[in-house]
Amino acid sequence: MTRALGAGLGFKPEFAEDALAARDPGLWFEVHPENYLVAGGPRLALLEALRATHPLSLHGVSASLGGAAPPDTDHLRRLAALVDRVAPALVSEHLAWSRAGGAYAPDLLPVPRTTEALRRVVANVSRLQDALRRPVAIENPSHYLRLDHAWGEVDFLHELVRRSGCGLLVDVNNVFVSASNLGLDAAAWIDAIDGDAVMEIHVAGHRPDADPSTGLLIDSHDTPVAAPVWALLERLTARIGPRPTLLERDGHLPPFAELIAERGRAQSVLAAAPRLALEVTA
Repeated sequence: MTRALGAGLGFKPEFAEDALAARDPGLWFEVHPENYLVAGGPRLALLEALRATHPLSLHGVSASLGGAAPPDTDHLRRLAALVDRVAPALVSEHLAWSRAGGAYAPDLLPVPRTTEALRRVVANVSRLQDALRRPVAIENPSHYLRLDHAWGEVDFLHELVRRSGCGLLVDVNNVFVSASNLGLDAAAWIDAIDGDAVMEIHVAGHRPDADPSTGLLIDSHDTPVAAPVWALLERLTARIGPRPTLLERDGHLPPFAELIAERGRAQSVLAAAPRLALEVTA
């Protein structure tokens, strides 16, 4: 069936019954595939039930596309099996690394934007897309440190798209957090990104670092979306038109009704944008 993807929610088993019963127009759900890379059992059964009522997106967190080593072949095999099984509307991953020397760090670590790193990321993204037989959207990370980059972030992302054929997942909260932490212009970043490459958008909440002396904002996903992030979403969609837009909330979960209400604000932003939402097969 073909449905227009509007604003989605990150799926949490805590509100499974509410999610399965929800019928809001344009609603879809995102999951981290790492939680479902199994041959069977209740997790997959729940995912199959969700897929029967709503489009799904798989948002990976462990491919380590920015790492020195290629993506783990067993991980790619199991991820491809899940993609074949649930036929997600979207698949995405992060521009980050998490694996080196046989060790895995449960974090999304930063990639220095050098030409060598670009070649490595292009090769790893291409391996991922070849395994899944589909384009993947790559997410811009949040930044907390000043690194010695040879490429500007937007130019690096555009060149990654050109060389690999991937798309982009623009995380608007990450843009805002990074701009605040590094003293950059978030609006200029939003204005520069190539709309034709954007497959998906994320919005989320953030909070100040627990140590106020750092002056950092943390991409915490545990608060409502802040007003400046909503403004950046409106700015982006007014220029490029609506894209499937996910509301991320991973901590301090409110009642499902509150999440749906906040998701409704994102849906209103998309409805006000100048083009029809993308049509995808779900």
